[in-house]
Amino acid sequence: LQLAESGGGLVQPGGRLTLSCTPSGFTLNSYAVGWFRQAPGKEREEIACISSGGGVVDYKGSFEDRFTITRDNAKETVYLRMFMLKSEDTAVYSCAMALGGGPPCRDMGFWGKGTLVTVSS
Repeated sequence: LQLAESGGGLVQPGGRLTLSCTPSGFTLNSYAVGWFRQAPGKEREEIACISSGGGVVDYKGSFEDRFTITRDNAKETVYLRMFMLKSEDTAVYSCAMALGGGPPCRDMGFWGKGTLVTVSS
């Protein structure tokens, strides 16, 4: 049982990218989901959390300025849309289920392996 992220890749500074998070072998619709990232040499940081129904979202720090978390429960997918990307956004982006509920997301589990986003010209 695991989540799978997709949509990463190489993007130029100022560009945009949409990441997807989908479940394998179970339903995601009853859980809040969080997006996280880990840049090279840095600790993992939370970006945002979205409720099971999608109506409540919680962003950490200034991520709300350029990142948007949404979900489509009909497709069992949680998205992270990123705009005006900068070189410092280069990181492995991962999603996880909030087994303790949320937002804010608590007791994260069923982590995906992550998808690499590289922002470079």
